[in-house]
Parts: sequence; C-alpha cells; structure tokens
Amino acid sequence: MPFFSSGARLSRRTFLRGAGAAVGLPLLDAMRPAFAKEPPAPRRFLAVMYSLGFHGPHFFPTAAGRDYVLSPYLEPLKAVRDQFTVFSGLSHPEQAGANGHTSEFTWLTAAFRPMLPGFKNTVSLDQLIAAKVGPQTRFPYLSLGTTRGSLSWTPNGVAIPGLDSPAALFKQLFVNGTPAEVGQQVRELRQGKSILDTVSGEAKKLERTLGPADKQKVGDYLAAVRELEGQLQMSEGWVNKPKPVVAAKPPTDVANRLDAIAKQKLMFDMIVLALQTDSTRTVTFMTHGMNAVPVVEGVTHDWHELSHHGQDAGKIDELKRIELAEVAAFAGFLGNLRATKEAGGTLLDGTAVLFGSNLGNASSHDTRNLPVLVAGGGFRHGGHVAAGDGKANVPFCNLFLSLAGYMGVEATKFGSSTGVGVTGFEAK
Repeated sequence: MPFFSSGARLSRRTFLRGAGAAVGLPLLDAMRPAFAKEPPAPRRFLAVMYSLGFHGPHFFPTAAGRDYVLSPYLEPLKAVRDQFTVFSGLSHPEQAGANGHTSEFTWLTAAFRPMLPGFKNTVSLDQLIAAKVGPQTRFPYLSLGTTRGSLSWTPNGVAIPGLDSPAALFKQLFVNGTPAEVGQQVRELRQGKSILDTVSGEAKKLERTLGPADKQKVGDYLAAVRELEGQLQMSEGWVNKPKPVVAAKPPTDVANRLDAIAKQKLMFDMIVLALQTDSTRTVTFMTHGMNAVPVVEGVTHDWHELSHHGQDAGKIDELKRIELAEVAAFAGFLGNLRATKEAGGTLLDGTAVLFGSNLGNASSHDTRNLPVLVAGGGFRHGGHVAAGDGKANVPFCNLFLSLAGYMGVEATKFGSSTGVGVTGFEAK
C-alpha cells in the first residue's frame, strides 16, 4: 500500500538549529511535492544478430500462443520468459545475393539481392531510430561487433564500421581526455567542419555542370556531407562535458580470437554500461561465426562447417553446444538488464531488444523463417507468435515498424513492409 504523508510539507531549506549552530537536513520524503514522480526513463533499442544462424528445430517452439513449451534454445531464457516474445514465419523477400552469407548486410535494411551487380543498400533500422533519438545522448548510436563488421547503414546505403574492442569502447564511453586532448579534439572538429564547408561548396558548383546520373551521385555525396556536419556539431557540443563515472574497471579485450563466447559476454557487459549511463539509446551488435574451431567444450570441428551439417547428427550435436552457449550469454545479458533498476522499473523494461539471424536454415543458406525474438520494451510478452508458414512468411519489416514506433519514430513504411506490426504482438 502506498504511503502518503499527512503532515506539513517541509522546505528543502529546513535546518536543525540550536546553540547558535545550524545543520542542514538531507532530502526527506516530506520535502518532496505531493504525488511527485521521477522523470520517466528513456526508451532504448538494441539489435543483436548472429551471422551463422540457429538450428531451427532447436530454436522454434512446436506450438504457438502463450502456453508453448520452451524449445532447447529458449530454455536458457526461462528466467525471463515473461519478458520476451519468440517469432516464427518472418523474413525479408529477395535475399538471394552474391553468396550465401550476404544477407547479413541487409538484416536491418531489407534491401533486395544483396551485393549483386547494381545493388545499393538502404538505411538500417537503427539509423532511422538514431536520427530521431540520437541528439539526446553523447553517442547518437553505437555500432558494435565481434569483428569490424556492422549492421548499420547510412541513409545513402554506406556501411558504418563496427567497433570490436570492448576496451576501446570503454575508453570512448568513460575516460575523459586531458585539457590539452580536449582542446585538440575541439580544434579538429572545427577544422573538419571548415573542410566540409569548402568541399560542399565546390561540389555544388560541380553539380551544375553534370548530367542526370552524375548529379544523383553528387546529390548522395552531399547528403552524406550534411549528415557528417550534423554529427560534428553534436560532437563539439559534448566534448567539454564530463563523461559518466562508473565503478566498473576498464576491460581487457579477449586475446584468443577463437573464444567467441567470451568476446560476446564482454561486449554485452559494455552495452549494459552504455545504456545504464544513457551514453546512447541505439545500439547494434553483430556477432560473427568463424571458419575455425571455437572455444566451446565438446566442439572439435570448424564452426562454419558445422553450420552446414547436412542433417549429420554428430555435427548438429556440436553445433548445439555452440549455439546454446551463445543463447546462455544472451540470457545473462538480459538478466543484467533486468537487475539494473531505474525510474519506473528496470533497464530491460525500457530497452527493446531485437535478437536473431539473417539465416533461417544456415545449412542451405535459406533466408526464410528467420529465428527472431524481441525482449523488453513496452510490449506484451510471454508468447510464441507464429506469423506465417514456410511458404508465406510475413515481412520482417512489419516488426521493424513496431520497434520504430516504440522509439518514437512515426513511420508507416520501411523496406518491404506491408503493414505496421505483426498480429499477436502488441504494446502494453
């Protein structure tokens, strides 16, 4: 039962006085305005993609609805079952590309026929969101990976490099530069802006002499210049503001490149800190498999080879060990978000987390029926939403629009979407 004080409200300037001394009081409940509320926590978005997929029979529940039995891969998530929704029957159309793995470049964009001749990527969902919420934080977005690969693409379809070093990320987030370093950074930012002003002016002069095709190219270039100018202006605004102070010690990057699970866990820890300190509200994290044997107990074969198991029971067993370890690391991350309290709830309550892969069946490079789940955020969770069957998948982009709406982005179309939202998945 809530407690409401019936006594007189005290002033914040109340002192205890006696014998010529005055002692200030700490902030007391009686000093708060009646029915005062903490400001609402910000909303955040995170997308995590696994490039070698998940074995479908171990990922998807056999029944839809809220009473489904947890599949082997969802079992590690049972502690947060009421805070995630698993989907089947979602995909992007026309994802056959230059090779069996190029669909990883379009997981957040839905552009057709990735990396084939004439291909041009489009803006990724995270960048659409960052354009709306990015100016409110020091970092408009974080593009992260276990390698330098990235899920993020600019509105002009240019890849944004991913950061794969948790140590470097920690430094960016929490280590303040010396006064001399800060001054140098300001000078470099201003120099960059003046260079862009000059280049932009020259490009506009050139544009008047070009044909239609070249004008389009120059137009795309100028749009990228304008975007970079905006980022530079925001960076200059933040450079003199102290960075957040955290109790966590600076991490040491995982030295063994084959220890993929340790690398995932460490980056997840950094993401929690970034969100908790409101350093950013938009994050992507691309986890890569490898053409090597990962450090996972009981695994003796090349990971990529295992993903092409051809229904070999022994290979599927080893693959299961890897993929269970990945889901367990993700479950630990969700647990940490849920354990972090903030105004009105937990960090998980205020963060919409999109989890999945660009491959539905990695063994055959099939991009239909993608393994997808959404955790946290302001949604009604706890069920398995069967959006479509193996022949008639629902556009994955329909779900994107629900996530964009949660982040305050008003959009009715993205990529291949045919509607806003997926039936059976709703906001609270």
